[in-house]
Amino acid sequence: MEITNHDNYVILADEQNDISDFASFLEYQIPKKFKGQNVVIDLLKYDTLELEELLQFLKVSNLHRKTKQSFVIVNNAISPDVIPMEMIVVPTVQEASDIVDMEEIERDLGF
Repeated sequence: MEITNHDNYVILADEQNDISDFASFLEYQIPKKFKGQNVVIDLLKYDTLELEELLQFLKVSNLHRKTKQSFVIVNNAISPDVIPMEMIVVPTVQEASDIVDMEEIERDLGF
């Protein structure tokens, strides 16, 4: 796993080419190593990502968001129309950064 730290979030990217293993790995790593941090998952290298593959991140996304931290996935292969409402998927890392910033502001305001 490739880790890139930023001021208010961390970007996690898969160094292998197995999205299923990466999703399973994150289910264990995020609650332990990234608790209390906003997380961006970089899946841009998966340019043929299918909805079923994306849904493997739903459990960890829901669990992390319950801790009042952001969980944003970056991928531009899937139509936004088929992505479940409870997942945040954006096409660029810059948009992921913007989402994290907006959610931080919302949390600061008590939303």
